[in-house]
Amino acid sequence: MTDTELANIALLIDADNVNPDHIDPVLTVMAELGQVNIRRAYGNFAKTALSRWASITNRLGIRPHQQFDVTKGKNATDMAMTIDAIDLLYQGKVDGFGIMSSDSDFTPLATRLRQDGLLVYGFGKATTPPSFRNACTRFIDVDALAAAETDTPAAPDKPDPHPAAAVAQIDEELIDLLGQAWKAARRDDNGFALMSEVGNIAGNRSSFDVRNYGFKRLSDLFAALDQFKVERRGDNRQPFVKRVR
Repeated sequence: MTDTELANIALLIDADNVNPDHIDPVLTVMAELGQVNIRRAYGNFAKTALSRWASITNRLGIRPHQQFDVTKGKNATDMAMTIDAIDLLYQGKVDGFGIMSSDSDFTPLATRLRQDGLLVYGFGKATTPPSFRNACTRFIDVDALAAAETDTPAAPDKPDPHPAAAVAQIDEELIDLLGQAWKAARRDDNGFALMSEVGNIAGNRSSFDVRNYGFKRLSDLFAALDQFKVERRGDNRQPFVKRVR
């Protein structure tokens, strides 16, 4: 793929398991990876609970894959999604995947796709089991993502104007992850590391994404943390970060 080519991205949606209201912000995030040319939703659309998908699939160009419930208590949607994902993988024409589900059954699929070097973004509820969350390159809480979409955008050099609720979600596990990433990053004589490098290291160690904590940018998250100091340098105001406690 040349530098001017957009990556070909596939978004596979477990319609039995997700809220259709979250599709728009999910597509916005997927644009970070490339062009979402493959959009498929899987489920038993004969069910009344899935009736809203008819208008959404038409509006957003999502191809619905009807999957009847073969046996009561068994969900055939997961198997259909997995088979299609592996087919796309072996065709060699997809550069990354989005899997929209809160079901841990997709953990082996996410792991397999990443083994071939593909980026896998997971989208689900905060209650999604850690096995699937951590198997993804990034896992994003769709409720937090939708809430962030309604916030007023902050200026480039100003922190998010609504960080209070987000700060409440920060825990020691996150602080430890960011601290370890800062230690692993290249630091100058004053202990500052390039913020983007710290973020990349944190992302490689887990499914970390700032949107899960109610922030739109990594710089907003660090600005809200007393354990770190942020410093901007140069004409382009590039952010650097240092752990202070």
